[in-house]
Amino acid sequence: MDTKYLEVIKAPVITEKAGNINQNGKYVFEVDVKANKTEIKLAIEKIFKVNVIEVRTLNVKPKKRRVGRYSGLTNRKKKAIVTLKEGQTIDLG
Repeated sequence: MDTKYLEVIKAPVITEKAGNINQNGKYVFEVDVKANKTEIKLAIEKIFKVNVIEVRTLNVKPKKRRVGRYSGLTNRKKKAIVTLKEGQTIDLG
């Protein structure tokens, strides 16, 4: 497996909301901010050996945070909601 695919997919998003989406054959991943849908699709297919039907992406804006007198922003993120072919699953456990 090529390491460039591992750089595109950072981590699965494991939250209650993402868990509800998983029941429909969709999975949520945090991906590289510069990755496009085609790169995400190829990476998921190569890493998990599944067939991807659809990829939807969303940019998560940075939030303001303050530590003492210093204020700044968190890092921006990008999430991908991946729909798999019916009957296929990804084990995130």
